[in-house]
Parts: sequence; C-alpha cells; structure tokens
Amino acid sequence: MQSFVIGALNGISYGMLLFMLSAGLTLIFSMLGVLNFAHASFYMLGAYVGYSIAADAGFWAALVAAPLIVGLAGAALERWLLRRVRPHGALHELLLTFGVAYLLAEAVKLVWGLSALSANVPAALDGTFFTVYGAAISRYRAFMMGVSAAMLAALYAVLRVSRMGLVVRAALTHPQAVEALGHNVPRVFTLVFAVGTALAAAAGVIGAPLFVIEPAMAESIGSVVFVVVVIGGLGSLGGALAASLVVGCLQTLAVGSSASLGSLAALAGASLPQAWAGLTVAQLAPLVPYGLLVAMLAVRPRGLFGQRSDDA
Repeated sequence: MQSFVIGALNGISYGMLLFMLSAGLTLIFSMLGVLNFAHASFYMLGAYVGYSIAADAGFWAALVAAPLIVGLAGAALERWLLRRVRPHGALHELLLTFGVAYLLAEAVKLVWGLSALSANVPAALDGTFFTVYGAAISRYRAFMMGVSAAMLAALYAVLRVSRMGLVVRAALTHPQAVEALGHNVPRVFTLVFAVGTALAAAAGVIGAPLFVIEPAMAESIGSVVFVVVVIGGLGSLGGALAASLVVGCLQTLAVGSSASLGSLAALAGASLPQAWAGLTVAQLAPLVPYGLLVAMLAVRPRGLFGQRSDDA
C-alpha cells in the first residue's frame, strides 16, 4: 500500500508539472491556432535562466524574473518572426518554431555548456509537508502542485470571466470586428504568445530542482507534452489537466512496478513468448504516454475534451 501511495503522489506531482508546461502550449494553440514546436525549448530556457538568476539572487527572484525574460523572448519571436509567416499558413508557423527549437538548443550549449546542472530546493520549501500511509510528500512537491492549481484558476478567470479574455477569444475568430472596436489585435496575439512562453519558463524554474538541467531536457519532455495536449484535446485546458494527471500517474506507477508482462498475462489466463514474458512494466514505462496517444487517436481522435471539427 505504501509503495502505491508513494507512486500515486509522485505521479500527481509529475502530472501537475506536465500541466504547467502544457497549459502554455494549450493557451497558444487555443488563442492563436499556433502549434508551437519550440514550447519545450522555452521550458528548457526558463530552467537555465532561472538557474543563473538563482545562483546570485535566490530561487524566488528566479521564479519571478526568468518567466518575464523568457516571456519577452517569446513576444519577440511572435512579433518579428511568426507575424511575418502567419499569412502563409500553419505549416510555415510550425516549420519556423521547429527551427527556433534547434536554435535555442544550440544557444544553451554555447552559453551554459554541455554538462548537466543541478538546482537546489529553496530552504523554505525543504522538508516534509504531510505523510499518508507512511508515504511522505515534500513541501516542494506540494508547492509545485499548488502553483499548478493556482495557474489553472488564474487562466480560467482571465480567459472565461474577464473582459480581456473576451477580447482575446474574439480576436481569434473575428479580428476585423475587434479592430473596429479599437483593440490592437496583433498586440493581443503577441501578449498571448508571451504569456504562453512565460508559463513554460515558470515550469522550467519550478521543475529544475526535481530534474537535471541539461540541453536534452527539451527533447525528453517535449514529446510527452505534445502527447498530453493531444490526449486532452487540442485547445482544452481542462483536457490538458486531466491528461497530465493520467499520464503522470500511469507512467510513475509503471516505473515503480516490479511486475513482468509474463506475470500479467498469466493473471489474464494468457501466455506470451519468452522474449516478451521477461520484460518488466518498468522497462516499458517510457512507452506509456505514446501507447495512450495511439489508443486515444484510435478511439476518440479529438481527445478527451476536444470539440468536433464540424462544431468549430
């Protein structure tokens, strides 16, 4: 029981980190219609920038400054590059962000080197927050989950309740009408892209003490984030949250499992070839998100909370 509780709690905290990262990607796609291939690279950039700021000014300064700096970089990308290729269609936007992802990967190697870096947990968040069935969850993981929940509430309030959210949503579908009312639509798009990249950077700063900071971190988590967004439904924040928790919990529980495919098949009354029977669930854990993706696309292509194309 204790091992299951530990795996579940770690899975929830990992899932909430995935949501922090996928929320920015979902925001950009739902508001701008841009599938930002470089989104995980901004997560990586936030981790590196936050590491450098924290070394001099501490974690809390890094948590504020790094998202602002990366958000400005995202605003510059939208203003000077994406805006130029937008008239040519979504494919050009995707290719542009694909190139930016590689440029950012090489840039961090030039500035910070190839060696892995380790960020420290702030002293105020060090220690145990609570214990359930002998399984302890740290203050830092609880803090990370709290920030994720607050981010969801803030995004919902801004996008669904506030006047600003109404303008942003209207600008996507009826830009000429919004401009006629005196709003600067290109500036609105730049602001949305900046906020999305800033959210990715915030996830990088918060996730840095739990993971190794390295140039390959964008590649390792970027594909999982795209899986989360597709499973949840493109453009759905609620779907991104649900998919993040499902992927985080299942993958974490799979990593901690000692069961083999052969034993699972025996429980189901089936048998497997020897080559397959010896594989453990932990060995197949990295495949869990992609298995869920294939199953979702086969059963429900629009995702958990995605809308039908004919409803758009």
